[in-house]
Amino acid sequence: MEKKFYELPELKYGYKDLEPYISEEQLTIHHTKHHQAYVDGANALLKKFDEARANDTDFDIKAAAKELSFHVSGFVLHMLFWDNMGPADKYGGEPNGIIADYIKKDFGSFERFKKEFSQAAISTEGSGWAVLTFCKRTDRLFIEQIEKHNVNVIPRFTVLMVLDVWEHAYYLDYKNVRPDFVEAFWNIVNWDEVNKRTENWLNTPL
Repeated sequence: MEKKFYELPELKYGYKDLEPYISEEQLTIHHTKHHQAYVDGANALLKKFDEARANDTDFDIKAAAKELSFHVSGFVLHMLFWDNMGPADKYGGEPNGIIADYIKKDFGSFERFKKEFSQAAISTEGSGWAVLTFCKRTDRLFIEQIEKHNVNVIPRFTVLMVLDVWEHAYYLDYKNVRPDFVEAFWNIVNWDEVNKRTENWLNTPL
């Protein structure tokens, strides 16, 4: 069986299509340089594993496992991030559908949800992510702060929406003013994608 490696996914929109909220330059560098770095990092480790196993040589499993978690988590979160955004002339604003129903049930209103999610994004320590997830056992939406790409992750909770708050996601456009980037994000949220993820997870056996 042929062994596979990670590949940088194409965006579903052009590099200019998230302007003025994310510039062409910012999005291009973020996608082709930073996301590509996680692809390359993960693949380098997979090749290291393959070579060590083929030659029956040892490597530092603890360090390699930690590094693989970092790169693969970065790869996956960025894929989710690209897809839960879209051009402002089509997306943004308040949600509808099943995610709107859950937001109303769990937060009382969209404004309350937006406030909590934004605070999670703004207050994430160092580099990380604000993440909307779902717990099937309690039938509740959860907001997580993921540090780096792989710290504070709750296993098996599906990701419905993510916001990258590493500085490389916004520094060219917003300098060090993270709150302005977080506020801009709400203009380009692809709620159709968030609804699709929610429906798919609800239809998946626990």
